[in-house]
Amino acid sequence: MPLLETIHSPDDLKRLPAEQLAPLAAEIRERIIRVTSENGGHIGPNLGVVELTIALHRVFSTPADSFVFDVSHQGYVHKLLTGRNGPEFDKLRQTGGVSGFFNRAESEHDAFGAGHAGTAVSAALGLAAGRDLRGGEGHVVALVGDAALTCGVTLEALNNVAHSARRLIVVLNDNEWAIDRNVGAIADHLNALITSPFYNKANRELRALLEKVPGGARLLEIGRAVKRDTKDFLTARQASLFENFKLRYVGPVDGHDIGQLVRYLEFCRQSDAPVLLHVRTIKGKGCDVALRNPEKFHGCSPFDIETGDAKTTLAAAGTGATGTAAAAAVSVKPPNWQDVFGRVLVRLAQRDKRVLGITAAMPSGTSLNLLKHECPAQYFDVGIAEGHAAVFAAGLAVKGFKPVVAIYSTFLQRAFDMVLHDVCLQNLGVVFCMDRAGLSPADGATHHGLFDITFLRSIPRAIVMQPRDARELAAMLRAALDSGAPAFIRYPRGTAAGGDAFDGSGELPPPVEIGRAEVLRDGADVCFWALGPLCDAALALAERIEKTFPKLRAGVVNARFAKPLDTPLLLEQARKARLVVTLEDNVLAGGFGSAVLETLSDAAVATPVVRVGWPDEFVGHGTTGGELRAAHGLSPDAVFEKIAARLR
Repeated sequence: MPLLETIHSPDDLKRLPAEQLAPLAAEIRERIIRVTSENGGHIGPNLGVVELTIALHRVFSTPADSFVFDVSHQGYVHKLLTGRNGPEFDKLRQTGGVSGFFNRAESEHDAFGAGHAGTAVSAALGLAAGRDLRGGEGHVVALVGDAALTCGVTLEALNNVAHSARRLIVVLNDNEWAIDRNVGAIADHLNALITSPFYNKANRELRALLEKVPGGARLLEIGRAVKRDTKDFLTARQASLFENFKLRYVGPVDGHDIGQLVRYLEFCRQSDAPVLLHVRTIKGKGCDVALRNPEKFHGCSPFDIETGDAKTTLAAAGTGATGTAAAAAVSVKPPNWQDVFGRVLVRLAQRDKRVLGITAAMPSGTSLNLLKHECPAQYFDVGIAEGHAAVFAAGLAVKGFKPVVAIYSTFLQRAFDMVLHDVCLQNLGVVFCMDRAGLSPADGATHHGLFDITFLRSIPRAIVMQPRDARELAAMLRAALDSGAPAFIRYPRGTAAGGDAFDGSGELPPPVEIGRAEVLRDGADVCFWALGPLCDAALALAERIEKTFPKLRAGVVNARFAKPLDTPLLLEQARKARLVVTLEDNVLAGGFGSAVLETLSDAAVATPVVRVGWPDEFVGHGTTGGELRAAHGLSPDAVFEKIAARLR
């Protein structure tokens, strides 16, 4: 029987002889590669922490001890070792399967849920402080990627470690990558620690003692001061960043040597003060295609194991805004929204050197890598620091530049204060292009972009728009840059309508007029107002309404703007209509439909409104967008029945 099939809990792992751990690691890698090749997922991060996760579970005992993984997209190994290696793992990131992230509702071994970077140290510190207040004895371990050190919240947490908890273990998983290669001074500092020959010599000598002498953990504790002094002296007394935060710094350690990891983690477990273990790992280890392209295989769609080429499966289909696409075999990947954005931005940047692109460690995910290649002087990667990206852009705008911040909708939430306080309050011309607005089906609640309309509508001066197709995205980007005002363009994951014909190389369409909607279909009795790709769903519903109710005429408006609304057109139509219907890929609470209701109420127009959008809850993960919509009463049939009930 394969070793992995005998592991139903961490206790089973502890009973394995040490010589079976390396074969177990190989089986885990094979399992993860096989499942992610079918379902997609975060393959590179998980392959890099196989031995580290095994060692953590050998030394510590969850759930009595708590693991907090930063982002937690490297939690697949943990799931396999904590009773989730069954059919639920075969359906990883699919409907009825396990989540791609830590999820407290999924297992008692998941101490803290996450899907955004930089939260682990803060959360772990809270768990440790709570343990101390209750007089508990459990250990708390935060696993933090080196990229997360660029997050402001991580540095804020490090600043409080020594004053907030007696014991805390931080494991720094250093693989030099977030999604793209890490940038900035902290990455340089870690590289200096790793590459200093004097420091490494001192570290090797200390490790040799640890491995050969009985009671080596105690020796390491005694010798730590000697190691630190030697390191500081021989590297021009450059103190470790972490020791300045009053964490005991240990490492760097080979993150793929289980025996060595266990010994060092045992030392950390015995430490009576906060300690940081610096572990070096290889992202994508054990999978050739992931090693060759760590950026692509950080998080990927289903792929061929031998070639790395993308597959087209049901899991990859039906994820657009309407959720009605069927799986189809394709040989060439059609242009998606982010590709169109990247191409257009390059054209605009080539025309105007004031146009700049900013990403928070997501160049490929947002297609700003195209700008990086074509106009490197107009490209900035600030690391995983969304708040800094927003304020940095504000500073550039003050100096007369036209910054474009490309960011996922779910990550813009992290910069809300900066958007309000530093950009909109000062009325600065910063453009935010929000990818993944709407559903991100397989990623689930942490990654759905279902809240941006709601929180942006509350901010004065914000212009919020959503394009229906590729040409309209280009027209909106031009309008946003010309406006000199805070502007936000949201678009979903998936294929952009018209992307095949519009690649950004021809003449760009003229800018749209701010606050002006577009009438797509005339009809005075039922008025559909839809945002973005949901216009297609509105057109289909309008036809169905007229077939079901032959005496009624249904019109469709491409609203374009959630703020400002085209108020004159809305009031003109609503005063004549029997029913107004709004469609949005956002929560209903405070969203686009709410804006329509408020406008009609203020004008004393009593026409009823049916709002179609997401309920006031967090939406989980699923295989396709269509399945998630059906589960929340948003299938085409369910929406039609909701509207028809108001017309009967």
